[in-house]
Amino acid sequence: MRLATYNIEWFANLFDRNDRLIVDDSWSGRHDVTKAQQVEAIAKVLTAIDADAVLVVEAPNTGKRQNTVRALQAFAEVFDLRTSQAIMGFPNDTHQELALLYDPEVLSVRHDPRAADDAPRFDSEFRIDLDVDATQDVVQFSKPPMELSVQTKAGFQFRLIGAHLKSKAPHGAGSRDEAIRISIANRRKQLAQAIWLSRRVAHHLAEDDPVILLGDLNDGPGLDEFEHLFGRSSVEIVLQAGLFDPHAVTAHGPHPGSVSSTARFARPENGTFLEALLDYIMISSDLQSRRPVWRIWHPFRDAACWAKPDLREALLTASDHFPVTLDFEL
Repeated sequence: MRLATYNIEWFANLFDRNDRLIVDDSWSGRHDVTKAQQVEAIAKVLTAIDADAVLVVEAPNTGKRQNTVRALQAFAEVFDLRTSQAIMGFPNDTHQELALLYDPEVLSVRHDPRAADDAPRFDSEFRIDLDVDATQDVVQFSKPPMELSVQTKAGFQFRLIGAHLKSKAPHGAGSRDEAIRISIANRRKQLAQAIWLSRRVAHHLAEDDPVILLGDLNDGPGLDEFEHLFGRSSVEIVLQAGLFDPHAVTAHGPHPGSVSSTARFARPENGTFLEALLDYIMISSDLQSRRPVWRIWHPFRDAACWAKPDLREALLTASDHFPVTLDFEL
């Protein structure tokens, strides 16, 4: 079994209002990349990773006329991908949906959100005192995580949670002081979302459900100067619920080793790139006996990707994130 998570930047821009794929020389949302170039690159990457299911982060939009599932299934049909079926959870207002492309010959999947008193459904509100002022803060997801019940053709069942946590970037700041205020507020909200996620995971583990949590957690070491302010990262909070990801453990442990990277962002001001570990596939302990193997499809750090120029260029053209895959025995 191979699962993947892949944040595809500006995927929504590649479809018109009727979810028809736009394949022309107009510019995509990516710098110096046309829509035709990005479409072809995404198809090459999805074909190369050949996963049984792919969590698409920043999937095409669902709105008054557009439909994420319709758009993704049309994309899969055009490029003859075996992940021909799509499913999503709660739509959002950001034009960046969460959806799963999967192979219906391998998996049966249904949206199955759950709730508990201390961990409501992800389309609801979460109340928590974030700053120890005896007043509860009300937290909502701008992109509610997708909670799925998955079953293999052989009958193995597990829970899959796809997530895209709040960015910590101070978008819209007009001054240094405002940037600091927004950064701290964003980090507080991100940590609250992580606590919400961890409680949902804990409830599933208490019921002996195997759990896989994957997606873009927008958190990795060295991303901003406020990461030590709250004592722990959102990634650490989710791991402490009883999950494991080797890249996360290495990066967020007490003695961090060489930090992996799943994303690469241009810094036009100085002509360099910022690399970051943002995308994860975390598994519960009962899945660790199934010989899991993680891989980040980084065009410069993964030897097999580097050795294939077409794939290397496709990875750089398709998105500012790179896919992460998990292989395990079922």
